[in-house]
Amino acid sequence: MKILWNSFKIAFSMYSKIPMPYSDWKKENMRYAMGFFPLIGIVTGIGVYLLSFLFERVSIAQGSLFRAAALTVLPILITGGIHMDGFLDVSDAMSSYQERERRLEILKDSHAGAFAIICGLCYLILYFGAVSVITTEMFPVVGIGFVLVRANSGLSIVTFKMAKNTGLAASFSDAAQKRVIRIWMHVYQIICVAFMLWYDWIPGICCAGAAFLVFFYYRRLAYKNFGGINGDLAGWYVQMSELWMMLAAAILTIVR
Repeated sequence: MKILWNSFKIAFSMYSKIPMPYSDWKKENMRYAMGFFPLIGIVTGIGVYLLSFLFERVSIAQGSLFRAAALTVLPILITGGIHMDGFLDVSDAMSSYQERERRLEILKDSHAGAFAIICGLCYLILYFGAVSVITTEMFPVVGIGFVLVRANSGLSIVTFKMAKNTGLAASFSDAAQKRVIRIWMHVYQIICVAFMLWYDWIPGICCAGAAFLVFFYYRRLAYKNFGGINGDLAGWYVQMSELWMMLAAAILTIVR
């Protein structure tokens, strides 16, 4: 139980800004950390739904710019922007059109390039536009999607080839009891998809489909351009999946 508790604390310390008691980041304690990663999606999903519900109760509903801005910023505040950082780094690397090794070097560069800023702005504008359209009734499906996306990302860490055997993602992958984590992630996936379809099957299919389509594209992009995945690419996947889920939900809200 102590190992599981330490793994839980490490997962939340790394992938969220939620305060956690101190835990030693040694290999033994990191063994099951990835198994708790999707739980941060539960916190994010509940937060987004409750915030949308609160705005509705005070008559700040669908279409409000302030509501859209708050719903855009909240997931970043909860996660501390760790996945957005990966998205920006990958955007920079992909926009460089350099060789594989140079792209990997760009991922490690702490400076933000022009393309990272441009892609980040485009991302936030599209996300803002999507959440301005989505109704509160649609957010339970999207909220569960936050969990599904992280289950997919966690699965990639213990399944996909690493671009390099260094870095945080590699350390999680090395320390993980891979078979256990794979089963754990598949259980998350099954539960998430089942709940999404049970709540409303049409948005459920659209949002889950978006998450899985981006997942397959993520693997192809990572292998072709970087020789595998790392933490930045896993973060890129989380952000892109969340964006495409929001866009799918927004389009469905409009056409329905």
